[in-house]
Amino acid sequence: MSVGTLMRAFLLLGICHYASRSLASSPELHRPPTNIAVVGAGIGGTAAAFYLRQEFGPTVKIDVFEPNDVGGRLATTQMANQEYETGGVVIHPLNLHMKHFVDKLGIATRQDISSKKAIFDGSELTFEESDWFIVNFVRMLWRYGLNYLFMQMWVESVMDKFMRIYQYQQYGYSFTSVERLLHAMGGDDFLSLMNHSLEETMRAEGFTQVFLNDVVAPITRQTYGQSVRINGLAGAVSLAGADSGLWAVDGGNKRVCSGLLYHSKSELIRARVTNVSFKVRPSKTAPASGFYEVNYIDDSGAGHSMYDIVVIATPLHQGKSDISFSGLSSPMASQFPGIYHQVFSILVHGVLNTSYLGVTRPASEFTVSEVLTADSKDDIMYSLNSVDPVHIPPDYIRPPASHSKVWKVFSPRGLDQEDLRRLFLSWDSVSQTPWLAYPAYRPPQRQTPPFILHGKLYYLSAVEWAASSMEMSAISARNVALLAHHRWHQQTGRIDQEDLHTRLRGEL
Repeated sequence: MSVGTLMRAFLLLGICHYASRSLASSPELHRPPTNIAVVGAGIGGTAAAFYLRQEFGPTVKIDVFEPNDVGGRLATTQMANQEYETGGVVIHPLNLHMKHFVDKLGIATRQDISSKKAIFDGSELTFEESDWFIVNFVRMLWRYGLNYLFMQMWVESVMDKFMRIYQYQQYGYSFTSVERLLHAMGGDDFLSLMNHSLEETMRAEGFTQVFLNDVVAPITRQTYGQSVRINGLAGAVSLAGADSGLWAVDGGNKRVCSGLLYHSKSELIRARVTNVSFKVRPSKTAPASGFYEVNYIDDSGAGHSMYDIVVIATPLHQGKSDISFSGLSSPMASQFPGIYHQVFSILVHGVLNTSYLGVTRPASEFTVSEVLTADSKDDIMYSLNSVDPVHIPPDYIRPPASHSKVWKVFSPRGLDQEDLRRLFLSWDSVSQTPWLAYPAYRPPQRQTPPFILHGKLYYLSAVEWAASSMEMSAISARNVALLAHHRWHQQTGRIDQEDLHTRLRGEL
């Protein structure tokens, strides 16, 4: 049995060792905070509210600010009398925080319906999956040697190290920077992954350039809308997302966010935060104390509230936020270099033009439902998927390509009428959603934004510059909640420490 398998088994036992130890071994705790603000109600913000409640207890007041729908980049839209995902779609079976959330909230899940894949180079399908595993294996072996098998082994080795973070968090360890968190997971190897491109990393591991161009690049384009020049860690996360056993939430992944918000007993404030200002509260009988004034605009106009702790759970980079900060010791803008990459999630209810893909046989015989794309001059799409509704009835059968059904085009731009005519024989409805969905990964990433912006002001989205996914946001939320708790109560023994395994051996 591998180390990774043992670790996963240990984690899934749910041994809650940290909670029982922390109160027994900690010095006398300071007073708990009175008010905590979380800015953003996506998966990161709502998970932060959930974990902050878990750490600070029932008396603290938690406000979550969100001007738009709860869920953030987990979103759905109505089409053809059904609801479909337009944001984050699938969840990996080893995403233990997401698994814990649905179990805790009692939310039903749905398995990803198996689909046949193909790869399109701009003029024809260069690979089309067979119904027979052995046929697919022989094709890959004939064209790429053992590259495909070695890729699966390489991704599994990265995931084995990735899983260490759950054990650290189970025992209450937290980290002040993304770099320290990654080092706890995988040491210098993980830092190297973040500072080298996926292409550089895999070439150094012996993978061929042809394999990278033909197989790996289509996967990273489908996941992040970017090439194999993304950083190695984001690339490994992307390749893991092509694994089997993927799942989603019945009724839409955004249900996890609303469930976490409800379970945390937080108050949702429908408002747009405009400024966070640090203030000092003087006192004649005690040392001066600081607090944060959160200024916002809602339907009634401008308002403000005071908080002991503030967690920013929305990206602060250019084009993503217009929140300003004042009263801090250093300017904030310099801490957020880089930009977010724009993609379009386009749903079309129509009949696919299979001839555009170079398919000559009748559409009724075209059983592929997931088309990945290689880099090409005609870059109309990153991927094309036949999508299923967020709630799948027991008798559901995915319609064939010859029928009108919902397709999702993941594209670098919005599609005009000419684009639609190339891709579809006919259509009756189109929904185009632009997303600044992920960072534009351009390694080396010498320094990521900090988790601690100032004093008791925290930044959850820093982790996205290592890799972006629902689970990465949940990991960051857990880390920030632990970090806020430990720093509030001056418990430094579980901040930026990598001695967990040494401590465990000492207790055996």
